[in-house]
Amino acid sequence: MSLLLTLGEVLAVVNAEEPGPPRVGSGFRLTVAGAESNVAVGAARLGADVAFAGRVGDDEFGRLARTVLRGEGVGVEALVTDPGAPTGLMVKLQRLPGAVGVRYYRAGSAGSRLSPDDLPDDLLRAASVLHVSGVTPALSESARAAAFCAVEAASAAGALISFDVNYRSRLWTPDVARPVLSDLASRADILFVGEDETHVLTSVPDAPEVLLKRGGRGCAGRFGGTETVRPARRVAAVDPVGAGDAFAAGYLADRLAGRPPADALDTALATGAFAVTQPGDWEGLPRRDELALLDENPETVQR
Repeated sequence: MSLLLTLGEVLAVVNAEEPGPPRVGSGFRLTVAGAESNVAVGAARLGADVAFAGRVGDDEFGRLARTVLRGEGVGVEALVTDPGAPTGLMVKLQRLPGAVGVRYYRAGSAGSRLSPDDLPDDLLRAASVLHVSGVTPALSESARAAAFCAVEAASAAGALISFDVNYRSRLWTPDVARPVLSDLASRADILFVGEDETHVLTSVPDAPEVLLKRGGRGCAGRFGGTETVRPARRVAAVDPVGAGDAFAAGYLADRLAGRPPADALDTALATGAFAVTQPGDWEGLPRRDELALLDENPETVQR
């Protein structure tokens, strides 16, 4: 079976269970998430063979991340335990109903200490697709070097390179990010970029498969010079965080299964729609036999 290898960060996540600022006695739910680990879970739920490579701390959060990923069918043999740094943390708060705010505590985290020495050479050689995002090279110089080394090694071994720009302004400025993200984007066979992220690229490269994410307005796919536009699926959004990762997961799972890009685009939109219907970055992601549920619900018909 074709292997999808994702490389990046997995964090512990603390979710507020009710709107308002945190107070003594406030309820929170513990889970894990991260751009590349979200993609791994989403693709695995759709039947893809997936492995995740990264770093976690030798702590309860790191062990939780390993358990959750393994339980979702993601291979974790390349998930390194760092005894000298903690697992990073993300806190999601609802200051107002339906308004989700995210705060990160990742300075000096295990994930930020990812380095080329952590790369799984055997999986890089075996992978059909390597997926990385712009989050990883923003974390540190060593993580940036790991991302580039992984792309070079996987590409040399014949894998397709999937890159999601995933620009995070809290991690770096556009001027610092632009040359790095543009370089990685130029190496991609499959490129995911948000409509609001194009300013951090020197230009959108003419990759074989370019997916332009337009949020609630759907997406556009450019495949070999032909552009295909799709509207978003209409659902009641509860938590928008993770929708882009879900979109990438759906697309990559279909491409690994041999489906053409236009069909994979439909699956990507459906997977992204599922993701926003529940709290959490990946908890609402569908399994393959659940995708048809959107077509059975008249509220989700494309318009």
